Amino acid sequence: MTGRLAAVNLGVVTEAEWAGDASGRSGIDKRPTDGPVLLSIEGLAGDFIAERAHHGGPDKAVYAYAEEDAEWWAADLGRGIRPGGFGENLTTYAVDVTGAVIGEQWLIGSALLQVTMPRTPCTTFAGFWGMPDLIKRFTARATPGAYLRVLREGEVGAGDPVEVVDRPAHGVTIGEVFRANNLEPELLPRLLDATDLPEPIREKARRRLSGSRP
Repeated sequence: MTGRLAAVNLGVVTEAEWAGDASGRSGIDKRPTDGPVLLSIEGLAGDFIAERAHHGGPDKAVYAYAEEDAEWWAADLGRGIRPGGFGENLTTYAVDVTGAVIGEQWLIGSALLQVTMPRTPCTTFAGFWGMPDLIKRFTARATPGAYLRVLREGEVGAGDPVEVVDRPAHGVTIGEVFRANNLEPELLPRLLDATDLPEPIREKARRRLSGSRP
């Protein structure tokens, strides 16, 4: 079964005390948009990103989160979570985001994307949801969503199929990388096999394995 995009979401400017940007602004509040959106190497046209030191850029051009994982959270918390509620640009349906292999390529609309790394929850995310313990709970759940880089620019829109057109043989998944860094350090050697994983993450794994400070 081919997955699809349930929604494409663009960030709006939010001013709040919990915003991580020095200006007190955040782009974590993403809202669904109608029609196709241009996806470039730097991300979606019209998407507001406040903290460019930690968000955006080629290795984090867009963030994808699975609708099925959002539904788990909605049931667990007893509240509705709309598309974009996790700060994701791409809400997917019938796509195994946690099981996506690092370096896996997705064809969506006329764009070609590549899975790069899991999301690391931050205090801005916790503030946005109004849940001080969200980082702990999000980490324990270990369905972090995936960042993707853009290999070919194009347009994407809600309802577009998500087709996996290439999957590296190393098999290291988004979920494994997240668990290795946060829950199961015994998985750290696996990260060195994932050559498409951004080098800072691989280097951090090397330092931890050698006993050096992170």
